[in-house]
Amino acid sequence: MSIDIETAAKVAKLARIRVEDDALPALAAEFNTILGFIEQLSEVDVDDVEPMVSVTPMRLKRREDAVSDGDIQDKVLANAPDAREGFFAVPKVVE
Repeated sequence: MSIDIETAAKVAKLARIRVEDDALPALAAEFNTILGFIEQLSEVDVDDVEPMVSVTPMRLKRREDAVSDGDIQDKVLANAPDAREGFFAVPKVVE
């Protein structure tokens, strides 16, 4: 894939970045360099590679996924300035 000057100008406009006309060829060349690197990455075989958390081997901390403080709706709503039908009531802000 190749980026021409018109496409580079369109990308700059979409990103709301002002690029002078004389700098557009350099921007297009830089985009092409980036796309070339991405194409090189797609050639790498990663089928047998496990996803990693970081470059050093480590495991994520795990915990049991269990509700420990639920079923206290009355206590939560006790401090609400206005609670109706089990929910926080807030004033209408959009008309």
